[in-house]
Amino acid sequence: MAANNFRALEATNRRETAVLVVVFMLLLGALGLGLDIAAHDVAIVDGHLVGFPVLTIAALVFAGVQSMVSYYSGASLVLVSLHGRPLTADTAQHQVVLDVINEMATAARMPVPTPYIIDDPSPNAFATGRDPAHSVICVTQGLVDQMDREELQGVIGHEMSHVADYDIRTMMMIAVMVGGIAMLSDFVYRWMFWGGFGGRGRSSNNRDNQAAALITVAVIVLAAVAPIFSQLLAMAVSRQREYLADASSVEFTRNPRALLRALEHIAKIESPLKQGTAGTAHLFIVNPREGLRDDDEGFFANLFSTHPPLSRRIARLQALLGAAGASAIDDASTQANN
Repeated sequence: MAANNFRALEATNRRETAVLVVVFMLLLGALGLGLDIAAHDVAIVDGHLVGFPVLTIAALVFAGVQSMVSYYSGASLVLVSLHGRPLTADTAQHQVVLDVINEMATAARMPVPTPYIIDDPSPNAFATGRDPAHSVICVTQGLVDQMDREELQGVIGHEMSHVADYDIRTMMMIAVMVGGIAMLSDFVYRWMFWGGFGGRGRSSNNRDNQAAALITVAVIVLAAVAPIFSQLLAMAVSRQREYLADASSVEFTRNPRALLRALEHIAKIESPLKQGTAGTAHLFIVNPREGLRDDDEGFFANLFSTHPPLSRRIARLQALLGAAGASAIDDASTQANN
């Protein structure tokens, strides 16, 4: 992929990251303002807001802190949550992975990402970090055990693409922000359960009381919808990134069959990642969660999926080879391995 294309992708992802931060802060600010009104720190008097928005300011400060944490420490938080550890050349298999990461970094003309591994039998991998100079590629032990060198090249090339086009920053921030929105939404419901939306401080103006009641209802609805909306946003962004990363892997490896064989291999395995969570599922090359690796291509199935159907990704890679060519190459590869 040409350098100018990478610069265009970087610029696009910078804009998208900024938009995500703004949306995140608006959601939290709206929840905070609603809580201020419900708690009567802010009141509606003669159609005007009066008072000091303590909870709104607190929510915006929380949003700012979350954004900074996700930018500078998001990768570390993700690795800790998934029990990742540094990958070293302590076995011949691990040395092969390190060699492939170096090869793909050279092919992509990027700094070598820091290698990590998760001790899990499910074959999977992900990349994270804030930029290529502070990036991580993490593989599972299952991927190391089950993939040959060619398949490893395809998978690592895919993850290197996420590093090269700055997907890692966007997806890392999404992972942390989704968690932040879920935390504040949970706080709203706990507040509601403990009587935080009581009727103290009601105005003598019925119209003001009606407006406050409507805002309270809106806060409750927003608290329910915000986590779902943020998850759908993460899923939609992730699906589009996967197609681009698949294509870029082919460019880095100069070998369409490498990732094709890896995805076909993974598609045959029912092995969910033990540490896989909803908040980090979009980071992986395939969905790591149990029961979600189906090939349903319906509208709602795709809407609530972090990844495109594997069958569709495989079909796109096969199209690069041509149906007959892909079959012949696979047969030759199988004979060579045997």
